[in-house]
Amino acid sequence: MKIVVYHAEECDRKKCTSLKLGRKGKFKIVNSLNQIPRGALVLNPFSEKAVSPEDRDMVMRRGIAALDCSWKKVRKSSVIFQTAGNHRSLPFLVAANPTNYGKPCILSTAEAVAATLYIVGLKDIASDIMSYFKWGPHFLDLNRELLEAYSRARDSREVVEIQNKYIGG
Repeated sequence: MKIVVYHAEECDRKKCTSLKLGRKGKFKIVNSLNQIPRGALVLNPFSEKAVSPEDRDMVMRRGIAALDCSWKKVRKSSVIFQTAGNHRSLPFLVAANPTNYGKPCILSTAEAVAATLYIVGLKDIASDIMSYFKWGPHFLDLNRELLEAYSRARDSREVVEIQNKYIGG
């Protein structure tokens, strides 16, 4: 399975989760949209369709494409979101990375990819990715209840329903 990250060069390279996972051989870091696999699941925070277990086959066959950029510049850096592909957003989750700890929906690229893998049922790969960070396993523990619920959903609509019930209290 391919995990390709389009790197926008907007981060502190010492703290960058994508670059670390690229050095470990877990992510392929690219700087050209031509290197995004055709048909990959594209993580897009502006997509109306949420990632769900029904995306597992696509992830297994075509992989995941993500954007590594500053959240403050995400709209400016979002050329990846103009690519053809199967765009999906992530449902509500809370960051555990040191930069955005406790903030809802402001995940690092590693957290976003791990959450995607977990939701589509590839939990062991999600755990492996997060194991490269001291705080990584805590991300999965912090969000375990939601990740489990999302991973049991039938489709994107059901994932959004679970999210809305959780947020609405």
